Amino acid sequence: MTLLLVLTSLILISIAVWQLTKILELSKPTGYENDEIANNNDNDIQGKLMFLFLIFIYSLTIFSFFKYGDVILPESASVHGENYDNLLWFSFSVIFFVQTITQALLHYFAFKYRGNKDRKALFFADSNFLEGVWTIIPTISLAGLILYGLYTWVDIMTIEENDEAIVVELYAQQFNWKARYAGDDGVLGDANVRFLQDFGGKNLVGIDPTDKNGDDDIVVQELHLPVDREVVFRIRSQDVLHSAYMPHFRAQMNAVPGMINQFAFIPNITTEEMRLKPEIVEKVRKINKIRYDKSEELVANGEFPLDPYEFDFLLLCNKICGASHYNMQMKIVVESQEDFDEWIGNQLTFKEFVK
Repeated sequence: MTLLLVLTSLILISIAVWQLTKILELSKPTGYENDEIANNNDNDIQGKLMFLFLIFIYSLTIFSFFKYGDVILPESASVHGENYDNLLWFSFSVIFFVQTITQALLHYFAFKYRGNKDRKALFFADSNFLEGVWTIIPTISLAGLILYGLYTWVDIMTIEENDEAIVVELYAQQFNWKARYAGDDGVLGDANVRFLQDFGGKNLVGIDPTDKNGDDDIVVQELHLPVDREVVFRIRSQDVLHSAYMPHFRAQMNAVPGMINQFAFIPNITTEEMRLKPEIVEKVRKINKIRYDKSEELVANGEFPLDPYEFDFLLLCNKICGASHYNMQMKIVVESQEDFDEWIGNQLTFKEFVK
């Protein structure tokens, strides 16, 4: 009953306001000029404001390039990343060129042809030439861009048979990653979430204990990759939708429960080499300056200071998978083949780990 009274009151109040508005309009004197209709002065102001806004957004764009241009990713650390970056910057260039011209014309025309009661607009019915220009040119441009993108996509996603490639499974779960390396046989053992509780919970990724291919598999929580050698990733999820994202390698692939997705790349820059690059050195310096200033506040409040930042490649989750999504990451170390062999030789196989 209360709800009905509230709704009735709101309807009656709305009707009363509407009627009062009509009464005020009817009570205006004869010859009254409606101030809701723009006059020459209003049009002149709006036209100039549009032109000023054009100057503002382009000035802001130029400022952003110089001020924040260093926050973009550094050069790619994978072989295919160069093609990816070329496609990205080509797309950016086309979009920026078209956007710059169209926005400039939009704002300039709004200024140049602002309303004036003493000026009559030209009646222009149609032009087959103009229709052809703004139909054919965008069609050819977009078709070229799409074909270039498809060619790059096929080139990146085609995984050819390679006996020398390392096979690594990336296993996602809320909220961490695990990596499983195929052993000496180069074959990953079968796995299923039904086996996770086997061996007192030691079966971290659900390897099928009846599949002998899994006996020499190695499960770790820090990903090591040898430089200049192809790595084939098999990606799966234990619980919800995740996404394996390695930005410095220009690699991303969804981890879908019940599916195994695949991606491959060749890392071509080691972690140590990347740390020595000038743009990385500068980024680390800026980050540590921020952390140092924050640490002073923390120490003043009796808290522990922040640790200095050191650059590392990271595997991130690029799908919002839950409350701790932001912290779902795993360190990636790219190193020489000799260092990789030494590291992998010190890891326990699945059979050794579950004893």
